[in-house]
Amino acid sequence: MKTLHIHKFRRPRLLIVGCGDVGMRLLPLLTPYFRVFATTSQPARCAELRAAGAVPLLADLDQPASLRRLAGLASALVHLAPPPGEGVLDSRTRNLTAILPERGRVVYVSTTGVYGDCGGALFDESRPVAPRNARALRRVDAERTLRRWARRANATLAILRVPGIYAGDRLPLKRLQQGTPALIEADDVYTNHIHADDLAALIVRALYRALPHRVYHAVDDSDMKMAHYFDAVADAFQLPRPPRLPRAELQQVVTPALLSFMSESRRLSNGRIKRELGARLRYPTVADTLKDACKDM
Repeated sequence: MKTLHIHKFRRPRLLIVGCGDVGMRLLPLLTPYFRVFATTSQPARCAELRAAGAVPLLADLDQPASLRRLAGLASALVHLAPPPGEGVLDSRTRNLTAILPERGRVVYVSTTGVYGDCGGALFDESRPVAPRNARALRRVDAERTLRRWARRANATLAILRVPGIYAGDRLPLKRLQQGTPALIEADDVYTNHIHADDLAALIVRALYRALPHRVYHAVDDSDMKMAHYFDAVADAFQLPRPPRLPRAELQQVVTPALLSFMSESRRLSNGRIKRELGARLRYPTVADTLKDACKDM
């Protein structure tokens, strides 16, 4: 990626909406080149954001009036905020588009769940979305809302469709310790992954390199079924592998939300992030992450 040479007093402004774990990993990549503003609905987080180099702003995507002060604040924006927990529309993104700038540049972090169950097929970004649950429908609504805004505002939009985000401190250790079962091989589903640090780096690349109105699969090179992933983590941390159950039995002992994640099988090609964004993943596979996480064990 090209090195930017921008004097500090002339740094452009960038706004991060929804500055959670990925946003915090993103800040050190952006603050040398941008004056970064970050929203939070929790006053207690302002000191944390300020210490990380961002200008904290109290705003609530569920309260449109609180967003007015953001209008015209920055020409670039990273949208990391999740949709609301109910309904099929993303009212938060709809509220946000009311204050987005003309001819701005936005990176939206969506989800691979918009594709629904694909029966384990391997595919690229040309595949149509086919959401199967309300959570995915809200994400599709957010993508479509932002596309309408981008066309209307003559703006540049990049959508990163993201699978399960993980890192050394974001592994399913509690699940393994509790002995939550996984699916037997015949019923198991393919799952996709991205390390949180790699996702942060991809967001930066999308800000500079993404083609207008482009979708990107922000996934690593792993090709794993879900139970194999749990087995790999268990082996790395010397924990018992999870028991395996047929789907008919497993659905009796796990929550509907967890069962939903275990009911969709897909494998996403990541060629576009390499060709167009020049991505070089620090953690290309789950095995690379586990090797790094276990160095000091």
